Amino acid sequence: MKKAYKVITGFLVLLIVTLGASGCTGKTPELRKFEDTRSLMDTYVTIIVYSDEETAGEAINAAFARMREVEKVASVFDCESEAFKLNQDGRLDEPSNDFFKLIIMSLYYDKLTDGCFDVTVQPLLDLWASGLWKDSPEVQQSRIEERMRVIGSDKINIEGNKIYFGVEGMKITLGGIAKGYAVDEAIRVLRDMGIKHALVDAGGDMGTIYSKLGAEPWCIALENPDDTSQCLATFEFSGKSVATSGNYERYFNPEKTAHHIINPQTGYSANECISVTIIAEDCMQADALATAVFVMGPEKGIRLVESLPDVECFIIDAERTTYSSSGLSKYLSER
Repeated sequence: MKKAYKVITGFLVLLIVTLGASGCTGKTPELRKFEDTRSLMDTYVTIIVYSDEETAGEAINAAFARMREVEKVASVFDCESEAFKLNQDGRLDEPSNDFFKLIIMSLYYDKLTDGCFDVTVQPLLDLWASGLWKDSPEVQQSRIEERMRVIGSDKINIEGNKIYFGVEGMKITLGGIAKGYAVDEAIRVLRDMGIKHALVDAGGDMGTIYSKLGAEPWCIALENPDDTSQCLATFEFSGKSVATSGNYERYFNPEKTAHHIINPQTGYSANECISVTIIAEDCMQADALATAVFVMGPEKGIRLVESLPDVECFIIDAERTTYSSSGLSKYLSER
């Protein structure tokens, strides 16, 4: 028996959950499937676990609570969050462990990707959201050049337990990494509570614990952004994480020429790809790399992925050509 569950977010990912009667073996007759979906982190988050009813309820609630803790730290729109306060004051004393880790890992991925993953692009996002797309190309370029002076993760300073900006007017966004981190934390909570089979899906950023019952892998299908009735690829995996970045849902302008994935080196929307899917060991890594590879483009992106252990990718470029890393085939399904 199959049950289909669909989450529509900025990445249009179809999650197919297969129960599989053969998975209910005599070894674990008490385990049942439990599922809950809640609005969180500007998307819908679904948690699926196989467990007894009491443990499932407690574990799912605890996992959602942990994700909400991350959201309260990382949201740039919540005036009580640490990200908001850093953006407002230009410094943050005694950041929480969560926020400190998010900043440290953001700086790591900035260096790993030669600046293609850069959390300091918030001023550029603000600029485009304010209506930059209405200006002439000359005015756009001038305003972007002025704003570029505050862009660059190398301008984020850390001294002891203090984080501060080196240039006035800087702002960060953790939108390319916080959701993946929250998924990892939810997975950790579920593991700590004894859950051995689970999936956490935060609007297309997914983490898993092992497989479904009966060792059946989790299965996701990537929809064609030009025709959502078509599937471009289907992936099967157990104990891995997946994240997809795409430019076909969130635009600043009606013509859909300016989208939210900004190239921090140009100030304009990255335009070489329309979709990047990363499979990795943890969701924070998949989340950050999906954004970075989208900015880098297929050729540079594939080279980066091939240099990393246990990371694979599937890319659709602006011409609708698809690219796959060398090890992706082990995750591809023919169903």
